Amino acid sequence: MAVETATEGLGPLMAFGVVGVLGVGSQWLAWRLRMPAIVLMLVAGLLAGPVLGFIDPARDFGELLSPMIAIAVAIILFEGGLTLNFHHLADAAKGVRRLVFVGAPLGWLASALTLHYVAGLSWQSAAVFGGIMIVTGPTVIAPLLRTARLSRRPAALLQWEAIVNDPIGALAAVLAFEVVLVTQTATTAGEATMDLLVGIGVATVLGLIGGFGLAQAFAKGKVPEYMKVPVLFTSVLAIFALADSVLHESGLLAVTIMGIVIANANLPSYTELLRFKEHATVLLVSGVFILLAAGLDFDGVFALGWRAAAFALAVIILARPITVFLSLLGSGLPFKEQLLIALTGPRGVVLVAVAGLFGERLVEAGFEDAAAIAPLAFVLVAVTVVLHGFTLAPLARFLGLTGGDTPGVLVVGSSSWTLALAEALKKAEIPVLISDPNHFRLTRARTAGISTFTGDILSEAAEMRVELVSYATVVAGSDNDAYNTLVTTDLGPEFGRENVFQTRHPKSENSRFQLPATLGGRAFGPDETYDGWERLIAEGWTFSITRLTDEFGIDDWRAARPEAVLIGRINPKGDLAFVAADAEFKGSPEMRLISLVPAAGEAEAVEEDAGERGAKPV
Repeated sequence: MAVETATEGLGPLMAFGVVGVLGVGSQWLAWRLRMPAIVLMLVAGLLAGPVLGFIDPARDFGELLSPMIAIAVAIILFEGGLTLNFHHLADAAKGVRRLVFVGAPLGWLASALTLHYVAGLSWQSAAVFGGIMIVTGPTVIAPLLRTARLSRRPAALLQWEAIVNDPIGALAAVLAFEVVLVTQTATTAGEATMDLLVGIGVATVLGLIGGFGLAQAFAKGKVPEYMKVPVLFTSVLAIFALADSVLHESGLLAVTIMGIVIANANLPSYTELLRFKEHATVLLVSGVFILLAAGLDFDGVFALGWRAAAFALAVIILARPITVFLSLLGSGLPFKEQLLIALTGPRGVVLVAVAGLFGERLVEAGFEDAAAIAPLAFVLVAVTVVLHGFTLAPLARFLGLTGGDTPGVLVVGSSSWTLALAEALKKAEIPVLISDPNHFRLTRARTAGISTFTGDILSEAAEMRVELVSYATVVAGSDNDAYNTLVTTDLGPEFGRENVFQTRHPKSENSRFQLPATLGGRAFGPDETYDGWERLIAEGWTFSITRLTDEFGIDDWRAARPEAVLIGRINPKGDLAFVAADAEFKGSPEMRLISLVPAAGEAEAVEEDAGERGAKPV
């Protein structure tokens, strides 16, 4: 059966299913194991393709493979453009401009020199491939940033550089290729330059027209809500195809510009569009990376010998750092942030896809050494993906550029009960921030040394000033139930539905005032509304934290605290999880329990009893 599969192939339909399962399965497994998803996708593709021979993209998809990858890359770049809102740049704007306008030409030059003197390519092949190497892979950066939890500014710099430089890198390769053709054919330099300028101009105009046209149509209600996503997809494909028909790879520039225009149009349905596109991009990134890994030719990689390893090393420790440091010279960015960016340059599917295309074209033009471009591209992608996948988070923590080693809690609404919760969490060394639009309400929190934010947590100001990446859990506990529901509904996709909580809805006899049960977050703690929480605190109930030991387990805790209400638990690694009041779980030594206990006198007696039996009150 294995021989038959290897000979006849899976066929396009079965291959689609297998690629989807491997791609999404790798992402899910990476989430479970807390590993970089891109690394597992690389391993899965290599195992299914060149190692086991189960999938051969060229055999199973045939002529469909190239247009499939091209369309997928176009949609990925469009979605990347959708995330580039100029208001979100803030203090990273200057650094982004430097990395794009100065970094791209410098990166091209440094990459070409590395390819010629280290990898041994001719100047023609090095110039074309060097242009492609400008890209730093938005398909790889996004999963890495999600895992590493970087601070806002370095994360924005890496994300903008990756997305904006992707089409620039493809166009740089087009420019170098046109120059090479001029030297090898009768085509004049003027004709080649005119072709390039016309292609870039057409792509820019199409991107602007497509972006502004869709933005106006959506804003004025010319497209019904249920058709916005289909119209968006169709428009992206049409713009990409039109631009690419004028000049190869210019379609990438067109769809990126189109995405940026829509991102800055302040559309009311923008968030919904972006979320759907993000889901589509996860599928596309998974599929394309599996396909490219499965199509790797090991013979071509082994034929490179020591030059492949030397090339990857030179790019990582020389070409990339030199480019970044020279680009950001005098930018005012702290050295730590420059160092992190300089040592972070993963390459992704766009590099492999475009490099393979131009490698074939150069070989057809008579440059035999260009056959090494595709294997070199994959080596660089594999090395940088694995290296940065495992080192970015530790490096960022070492430089102090993460949201903190311990994920914190974002508390929305300042009141007596939320302040009591925040003080208990702070005592347990869990980072906590209280947000409230009323400056006066935050006075007690500031006096207690708790971090605060004055304003609406859903506002642009919060997005600019609050490092949301530092927090893994949201507790909406304001006195406005509708606002709590709005906050948890809006932040749910970003934090995960299982990590957003709110006080229970107050019961109303009139159904017209009841909020839909499908909106909002999970109920926090016991069956209490905001008024109920405030009443408990007024009666003297407090939040208590107790550490379990070998001598004092969960059953002992329940026996010693019959009236206590379990709120959450902190595992030995410091990870916090809030639980339902009636939750049943097995405790373990060194786990800390967060509970709500009766008035102070009884709580002190319980703590004293717990101390006698081996518990460790925190």
